[in-house]
Amino acid sequence: MAGLKLKGVWNEVKGKVKQQYADLTDDDLLLEEGKEDELVGRLQQKVGKTRDEVVDWLNNL
Repeated sequence: MAGLKLKGVWNEVKGKVKQQYADLTDDDLLLEEGKEDELVGRLQQKVGKTRDEVVDWLNNL
């Protein structure tokens, strides 16, 4: 399983995510330290992808 690499670049990645999925809210994209799994879970539900697909997608933005 791939690891999520967002530390330090989340604001930039969040903007790109919103461009691709305009229906995501700021609450959907809330990233709290130590709660990356919750973020991935919320995105899985909203975009209909597996955990690995979401992590790869975010890492490649």
